[in-house]
Amino acid sequence: MAADMWRELLQGESIPTLVLPEVPGESGEFAHYRILVPKFRETVVAEVLRKL
Repeated sequence: MAADMWRELLQGESIPTLVLPEVPGESGEFAHYRILVPKFRETVVAEVLRKL
């Protein structure tokens, strides 16, 4: 749920995202996820996170 909230925030800033579980096939509330963004958008992501 938290990963989806981050994904929505970033996509709201026109940053494409991909959410993947740390362990393939694992899912659920207590699973760990990675939020991937394109390399060329890293500075924009850092700026968005600084504003929070």
